[in-house]
Amino acid sequence: MLEFDEDKGNKKLKDLHKREEEEVAEMTASRNGLPYADLSFTPVNSDALRIIPEAEARASKIAAIDITDKKLTVAILAPSNPNVETALALLEKRGYELEKTVVSMISLEKAWSFYKDLSFATETKAGSLEISNDEIRKMMNEVRTKEDIKKLITDLLAQKKGFRISKILEIILAGALATKASDVHVEPEENYVRLRYRLDGVLNDVIMFDRETYTLLLSRVKLLSGMKLNIKKDSQDGRFSVKLDTLEIEIRASILPGAYDESIVLRILNPNSIAVPLEDLGIDPKLLAVLHHEISKPEGMLLTTGPTGSGKTTTLYAFLKKIHTPDIKIITIEDPIEYHLPGVVQTQTEEEKGYTFLSGLRSALRQDPDIIMIGEIRDSETAEIAINSALTGHLVFSTLHTNNSAGTFPRLIDLGVNAKVISSAMNASMAQRLLRKLCAKCRKEVSPDAKTAEFLKKIVDSITDPSYKKAVGQIFEPAGCEECNHTGYRGRTGVYEAILIDHAVEEVIISNPSERDIKIAAKPQALLDMRQDGVLKIISGITSLEELARVIDLEEEIV
Repeated sequence: MLEFDEDKGNKKLKDLHKREEEEVAEMTASRNGLPYADLSFTPVNSDALRIIPEAEARASKIAAIDITDKKLTVAILAPSNPNVETALALLEKRGYELEKTVVSMISLEKAWSFYKDLSFATETKAGSLEISNDEIRKMMNEVRTKEDIKKLITDLLAQKKGFRISKILEIILAGALATKASDVHVEPEENYVRLRYRLDGVLNDVIMFDRETYTLLLSRVKLLSGMKLNIKKDSQDGRFSVKLDTLEIEIRASILPGAYDESIVLRILNPNSIAVPLEDLGIDPKLLAVLHHEISKPEGMLLTTGPTGSGKTTTLYAFLKKIHTPDIKIITIEDPIEYHLPGVVQTQTEEEKGYTFLSGLRSALRQDPDIIMIGEIRDSETAEIAINSALTGHLVFSTLHTNNSAGTFPRLIDLGVNAKVISSAMNASMAQRLLRKLCAKCRKEVSPDAKTAEFLKKIVDSITDPSYKKAVGQIFEPAGCEECNHTGYRGRTGVYEAILIDHAVEEVIISNPSERDIKIAAKPQALLDMRQDGVLKIISGITSLEELARVIDLEEEIV
């Protein structure tokens, strides 16, 4: 007796139905003088697909399946359908150059099925990536640790390649925002690519992935950042922004050619992470009182110094927020504008267009400001005009690259500023570093060994002001838990030092001094230096000795 195989029969009917549909589509294409495509064998570009909303695509029975620059390929079921003509006319109005291709209903259903795989981001314009509030909140709730990010990316890597790159980029960015990373590093090696986050100033490995995914990710970053895809031997810089609720987070992208390919760094300028009140920066109360007095003066200059990433800009913003009132005019010249301050005129330098700190400062002075903030003094002309501004009734804030507060004065003299003018113009010089704070949940209390206890006591004994004297007892070390991504640290605080311009310091400045001369002259001011400030934070359980040793030289001679 012959048995009927129902599954086999259904498959034959399905194949027959598909063949008939494809034949009808092929005939429709021929009749309209258009190409035909079977999307069973043609990949669908997710960036193209997102151009036409799903509801609109289904209503008109069309799908955007590929895009190159402004050339958009649209799959169509019935070219003569009035809805199709209306939809295509709207696309042309948006500036797309259309290439029509006829497909079957089965092919269209396949294309539409990819809408569910589309990322939750929609590209609104070049340089802007708008993320759905609900989805980003959901993802940021899911992503607590580096392991969560690793799992999400690994799961996506297992899917079809054409539909994952946008989502991978979004997971990387959402993960960076959730873990409060300051930047993202994508570094190609010979056989793999490394993804790292800078968390609290230290790079942490997240995942290794394949070179093929990296190539697609590189192109995506270049497109979003407005860089040239075909340039591979030169460095490039660009930017795009991520919009989240009312918050716009700027991402500064940097591409650098390396031994195995181009390295990607995405710097995340999150306004929430930079809008820190002056009182919450970790500044010692005595120094804080001094700074309050100095920034309340009607004129003069206050410089904050330190290497890149030491929190100088955050400190300057905190100064501006503290003293801003409706009756004063503040102008800033920045690179970039990292946080928008209401009521403050902020300008951003554009070196390629000739708008530098120098030209910005010259323009700002013509606007009759009371306070000027210059992102950085880089050359002699900017230094000279900034100093002159401080002498002519303006309060000037800026940053300088020196190792400590004493190094400010020799550096300005090196830039050609008259030593006598420096002492007249400047109110104070600050230096700072950022230290990781021990995770309050998992830090462990330990007894310091004899050498460590002796070192800590030596630093405490070197403090001039007796009110700071503390006994050296138990200290804390990092442990590691899920809350802190197993680093032992969570959040950062600053260590600070400052030198005020008093008579003793003024006398030394005019004699072309060394840093040591300045430190000796400033010693009677009895302000903490960074090492002393850091040691007091160790004794208080805020940070660890190993962390302080990471950011400042503990072996430096005590003056």
